[in-house]
Amino acid sequence: MDILHIIVLALIQGITEFLPISSSGHLLLPKGLLGWPEQGLAFDVAVHVGTLIAVMSYFRKDIILILTDWFASLIGRGHTENSRLAWYIALATIPAGMAGLLFDDFIEAHLRTTLVIALTTIIFGVLLGFADRSSDHTTKQMAEITITIALIIGCAQALALIPGTSRSGITITAALFCGLSRHSAARFSFLLSIPVILLSGGYKTIQLLSLPSVNWGDLFLGVILSAISAFICIHYFMKFISQIGMMPFVIYRLLLGGFLLIWTFM
Repeated sequence: MDILHIIVLALIQGITEFLPISSSGHLLLPKGLLGWPEQGLAFDVAVHVGTLIAVMSYFRKDIILILTDWFASLIGRGHTENSRLAWYIALATIPAGMAGLLFDDFIEAHLRTTLVIALTTIIFGVLLGFADRSSDHTTKQMAEITITIALIIGCAQALALIPGTSRSGITITAALFCGLSRHSAARFSFLLSIPVILLSGGYKTIQLLSLPSVNWGDLFLGVILSAISAFICIHYFMKFISQIGMMPFVIYRLLLGGFLLIWTFM
């Protein structure tokens, strides 16, 4: 890959992975508009490693507390808010994992098209808008998440396998409809992304081992750029989300989806 391609694609992945605007929709643009080649499996693994580093670095204190209390609960020291959260994250990960095993090949073969991405970008953008409007007076915090709420968000996350949906977008949408505040919805969505990225990254790494040769320099640059851009993105998203809400992202999704629709039928 050219150095320009590496920089642009890594930044796109890092920025769009955690914003509710669909990374798959944005990764279509360099290929379709500029004729760039597919980024390939190896680079895809690299940028996902970068985003994983970013989210685990940002939430490192939360992760340590969650895991510490979870392990303590396993040896009979009782449950805390953090240990329950660990179980809820694990529970909410199951639907996406099962859906990935069952439908990944079908989705890759039939749904990774510009039309599908355009429609899902618009449809789930509108749904995010309705969820955001309904959240104006909600104050439910992470400690108030229940098994039912975790399962609803987990089932919503499974829909993110459909290109254009946006994993963070659909999980935040579900969390808002369940009554969580914007900040709590985003925080749970980002924590929930960790096992999903680990699972998908692990699966792709196994596939990567079968490749004859890998340009490790390109991959390292992809990891660094995606990690830095994703970390900055998470930081500012969490800092301002309670004030700005989701409507700027809804409008952006509608514009992007409309552009992709026009492009599809040109």
